[in-house]
Amino acid sequence: MAQAADMKKLILLNFPYIIAFYMVEKAAWLYRHCNGDSVVDRLMVLFMNFGLAYKSFLPSFHPFDLLIGLVGAAALKAVIYFKGKNAKKYRQGEEYGSARWGNQKDIEPFIDPVFENNVILTQTERLMMSGRPKHPKYARNKNVIVIGGSGSGKTRFYVKPNLMQMPQKVSYVVTDPKGTIIIECGKMLSDAGYKIKVLNTINFKKSMRYNPFHYIRSEKDILKLVNTIIANTKGDGEKSGEDFWIKAERLLYCALIGYIWYEAPEEEQNFSTLLEFINASEAREDDETFKNAVDELFEELEQKKPEHFAVRQYKKYKLAAGKTAKSILISCGARLAPFDIAELRDLMAYDEMELDLLGDRRTALFVIISDTDDTFNFVVSIMYTQLFNLLCDRADDQCGGQLKYHVRLLLDEFANIGLIPKFDKLIATIRSREISASIILQSQSQLKTIYKDAAETIIGNCDTMLFLGGKESSTLKEISETLGKETIDLYNTSDTRGQSPSFGTTYQKTGKELMSRDELSVMDGSKCILQLRGVRPFLSDKFDITKHKRYKELSDFDKKNAFDVERYLKHELRLRMDEEFDCYEVNLSEESTA
Repeated sequence: MAQAADMKKLILLNFPYIIAFYMVEKAAWLYRHCNGDSVVDRLMVLFMNFGLAYKSFLPSFHPFDLLIGLVGAAALKAVIYFKGKNAKKYRQGEEYGSARWGNQKDIEPFIDPVFENNVILTQTERLMMSGRPKHPKYARNKNVIVIGGSGSGKTRFYVKPNLMQMPQKVSYVVTDPKGTIIIECGKMLSDAGYKIKVLNTINFKKSMRYNPFHYIRSEKDILKLVNTIIANTKGDGEKSGEDFWIKAERLLYCALIGYIWYEAPEEEQNFSTLLEFINASEAREDDETFKNAVDELFEELEQKKPEHFAVRQYKKYKLAAGKTAKSILISCGARLAPFDIAELRDLMAYDEMELDLLGDRRTALFVIISDTDDTFNFVVSIMYTQLFNLLCDRADDQCGGQLKYHVRLLLDEFANIGLIPKFDKLIATIRSREISASIILQSQSQLKTIYKDAAETIIGNCDTMLFLGGKESSTLKEISETLGKETIDLYNTSDTRGQSPSFGTTYQKTGKELMSRDELSVMDGSKCILQLRGVRPFLSDKFDITKHKRYKELSDFDKKNAFDVERYLKHELRLRMDEEFDCYEVNLSEESTA
């Protein structure tokens, strides 16, 4: 089939040269049979009787005729080649740029016919959730950059509409500044069969428990946890910002967490135990031989298991002299100072989040953070780091490379979450595991402030960008440049008055930004700009949340739909470590007989 198609293409490409060969060859045959005293006379006879050449449609096989035919075909080939090489390239109406706004025809191939199976972007544009469309060229990842200044409606026009979609096999992880989204949307999700999880760093009493130690599966997970702690907390001790001290802290954390994970009972595997280890560590400047309680524990462990991970890390830490070790301990104490708060220790004493099961069932995890105070945002950063790693590992090891349920992360106020280590690499690889992230910012500069050079990589791995409005200069500049230029007609008139008055009109073309920075800054509040990779940009209306069929299930529509978080948490079985329970054995068979 492919060979036949190639042969057909070859014949079509060479058809003009075959015709040229045939016509010139027939003319050569006629020329040989024309009488005349000179070449000119014979050519005159040829032109006057040219029709005789086709009296027989069969070609001549005389060597002279064949040679002249080949020369004619070669001449045509040469003319076409040089003509094409030196041809002027005209793009009528696109001399200064071809940018234009997209339309319904442009977005149509990217929309799933079933409304719920789409990512809602604007009132008229959506993106199918399926990663395998009918035509592979329409495949796009579901990573979205949402940019909008304060009050532009990032929650109302993007987060809530996408929560209302609730496709059959999708779980949600939602960053919830101030804790309002769970109140407004929680009941709708719960009624639809979603298992609700809450991590509240504003009011710990309204939060489920989260213990990072619960998700340590190997020594590499210990290293990831330590790196996240260091990246998102400050060690305010002497020289804490210098590289040597950071490395020394890392050794101590790895040793202590390794000991806790390997040797401590499960109920003691938490940050409270880590803090007790730090408090029990003591270094004396004037006595290098002094051994504290932690030293003795590690010596005992070394005798049993000399190659133990924790022992190897601790021995490297102990290479520091007494004065140096004291500085390291001060920095560690300052870094873990938030854990001196009893409520935080209680929050992270054990685990109820079940992060590793988000891709196995319909779950909605709400991560409530303060938009004014970042004191406890390191907890959120640790949680997100573990979440990405857990889901990727589960997809690879237990689900054949893809999670059973697509996990959508709606990361509102992304700049306040903190630094997620290697996020630029994670966002490039999560697509194949059925994970997607919507990064919601007030400006692009926020991303660059946190992730530095990696910010461009993160943006590049988001096929969709949604601009809801704003005034930040660098953001407006980048969006305007990305939209490109269109070619417009310029109409000039001139009117000269005096002794010799004259009037003139000229028409010409020029280039203009599809939307300049000043136009972007004063864009109508009901409008937004959507850019999808490989498609013309769209200037559209923001999604009207009241038109969604599930709007009546939100507390926006009826206050009775407000989700009572405290009441929900009371119905969850939560066994606290400091509570005592009476257990009774009941013989049901005897009871039924009686």
